[in-house]
Amino acid sequence: MSPGHRHNERHRSDRIGWLRAAVLGANDGIVSTASLLVGVAAASTDHSAILITGVAGLVAGAMSMAAGEYVSVHSQADVEKADLKREKMELESAPDAELRELAAIYVARGLDPGLAHQVAQQLTHHDALGAHARDELGLSEALEARPIQAAVASAGSFAAGAALPLGVALVVPGDGLIPAIFGSSLLSLASLGALAARAGGADPWVGAGRVGFWGALAMALTAFVGRAFGATV
Repeated sequence: MSPGHRHNERHRSDRIGWLRAAVLGANDGIVSTASLLVGVAAASTDHSAILITGVAGLVAGAMSMAAGEYVSVHSQADVEKADLKREKMELESAPDAELRELAAIYVARGLDPGLAHQVAQQLTHHDALGAHARDELGLSEALEARPIQAAVASAGSFAAGAALPLGVALVVPGDGLIPAIFGSSLLSLASLGALAARAGGADPWVGAGRVGFWGALAMALTAFVGRAFGATV
């Protein structure tokens, strides 16, 4: 391969931010809304009350997911910025010590001391803060915290997930409502788990089974509570 030829590779690490938020939002949207619907349906036969519960759960859940993701990811971003600011100050006040620290990192990774020092010098000359951010702090552009992206992905995917059991509740009244929501939600959860696992490079069957199990457990418990207490919440 010639030095100027670039070998193209496909990696999935740049998907981590939005994929985690989207999968979490969709999964929570299906599970929480389906569980609410099943729980209320087990306690009451009032179809309008069941639908109102589902809509309220969709709106409240989407906003809660957006706020929670934004606050938590923004906290991560604040920590990253604080670490970079401190590292920049240390590079300005003690550049020799930072150079030795960077070289020591490369020695620990397998380079001999002379080569490690040479690499540290070249990278420091090219982009000192970038080298320390990547190799000392473990920060990279692909894994950078993006609060707005996480909030939008989480809220949107929650609403999309919640719309699935709510749509079933709209078209299936009466005694068939609980089995219909239970079955369609489990199918949706299994599909979501498989797609998420495939996007992340994992086994789709394992992902489907993992998500399906917890969804079934949540719906079963809320149905039990609704049946036991016989009152809407």
